[in-house]
Amino acid sequence: MTAVAPTRFASSAGVAVRTAPAVATFTKYLVPEVVFGWGSLSEAGWAARRLGAQRPFVVTDAGLVQAGWWAELSGHLADAGLRATVWQELTPNPKDHEVAAGAERYLESGCDVLVGLGGGSVIDAAKAIAVVAGNGGQILDYEGVDKVTAAIPPTVMCPSTAGTGADVSQFAVITDTTRRLKATLIGRALVPDISITDPRLLTTMPDDLAAATGLDALTHGIEAFVSRASGPLTDVHALHAIELICGSLRGTLARPEDPAAHTAMAQASLEAGLAFTNAILGATHAMSHQVGGLLDLPHGVVNGVLLPHVIRFNARSAPDRFVPIARAMGIDVTGLPADVAAEEAAEAVGRLAADLGCPRGLAELGVRETDIETLAATTLGDACLSTNPRDADQADVAALFRAAL
Repeated sequence: MTAVAPTRFASSAGVAVRTAPAVATFTKYLVPEVVFGWGSLSEAGWAARRLGAQRPFVVTDAGLVQAGWWAELSGHLADAGLRATVWQELTPNPKDHEVAAGAERYLESGCDVLVGLGGGSVIDAAKAIAVVAGNGGQILDYEGVDKVTAAIPPTVMCPSTAGTGADVSQFAVITDTTRRLKATLIGRALVPDISITDPRLLTTMPDDLAAATGLDALTHGIEAFVSRASGPLTDVHALHAIELICGSLRGTLARPEDPAAHTAMAQASLEAGLAFTNAILGATHAMSHQVGGLLDLPHGVVNGVLLPHVIRFNARSAPDRFVPIARAMGIDVTGLPADVAAEEAAEAVGRLAADLGCPRGLAELGVRETDIETLAATTLGDACLSTNPRDADQADVAALFRAAL
């Protein structure tokens, strides 16, 4: 297959951004080894052993410890003959200084493989610790695309939420506490070696976390599908993830004992992660990172507020891409013009976010009118904006923030 110009490739991160209609393009598809299914956490010890582990370093948080998942994982590691060190000095939205402390502890411990047990914050922190441990310096030295050039320790990730996709992605997002924004690292070095998705871990999520991470996964699916870097391999995962989320997310909250709903959401998170790690994202994430960094807010909740507004913005130039999205959401698009289908999709996202208890606007989360120009300016530096299907300048982004207030 011959690629035709003009197409821009972003090195080994595997991002092919189409700048004009093309007959064919080449893309890389980055994925870890994936272990999926009810009870699959039992494979963690043998997974670490396959990567050469003798002393795994487990990154987790207090919630996972209290829920009993660390105790179970510890047993599985011991069954494989491994003696683990556990580190849990994390807060939500992992901070640069927390990564520094974790990397120091990893190097002191003599460990050889990193295991992340938790949600996106835990997994991003585990990736970041691996980066610093293998490359030196500070984690913010590696902000951007393909800045990690030396090998990092092997990684096994065990997600406990259904939304972030961090366990399969080439992304890590770390809060820069000086600039008060979220710094995004992208590159193939950040793709975990092994991802183990056990839907049982979702059963102990608080409702607010289930809602937030589910909205994050939905945003991943939608933004990946309309991304300039999308392709047939990412599209199929993005649309199926959207279908699963819209069919199951409410059910996980209404019927927390239902294993089918949790399994569907676990699969949705995985598939949305496979889509966005290869197609990248868009303006919703670029904007959400800035709000989360400024106010230390739940990422998925901010996405839930912003996404309908970004859909409407993007649909003004690319409405056709939103027709399959609307269909995947369960909307009857028969005979609907593309722009109407896009509006129906935006309204459906808004209804879902409201049903899950999401605020009506950013003002309820603490964003002020006086914050908007700064947020808009920093959004322009976020890598996710480069693959948004419609170009956006600072005035456009500021207008989106005001619409979402």
